[in-house]
Amino acid sequence: MKLFLKLALLTILLTTSSKSFSQTTTIPPGIQLDSITAKSVIQDLIKCKGYKQELEITTEKVTILEKKSSLKDSIIFNLDTQINNFNSILEGKDTQLSLSQELSEKLKLDLKKQKLKTKLFSGIGLTTILGVVLILK
Repeated sequence: MKLFLKLALLTILLTTSSKSFSQTTTIPPGIQLDSITAKSVIQDLIKCKGYKQELEITTEKVTILEKKSSLKDSIIFNLDTQINNFNSILEGKDTQLSLSQELSEKLKLDLKKQKLKTKLFSGIGLTTILGVVLILK
């Protein structure tokens, strides 16, 4: 038992006095740079951050321009569709106009024929009435 106590005491003494178990600092040692190199590193980091921000802004601008372009394309497509619709309406109206002109010409011709018939029959009727009146007298 004495041996066990001595071994335990020796183990505790060795573990606590060893450099591997004693902590002198919790902050790891940093990299040491001279002032010129440190300034250069800081400037490069600032430039890198600026380039990243510029890239984000440029990407946003490209996205906005793509949206504008697609919107313009859809507007152009809609306007082309409207033009096609108006052209088809115009063609329909032209057809209606030509048909109405043909019908108008036919009506004029029919009216002339009817007037002629009316004159002939009214003249014959008047002559017939005069003839009957003269015969009866």
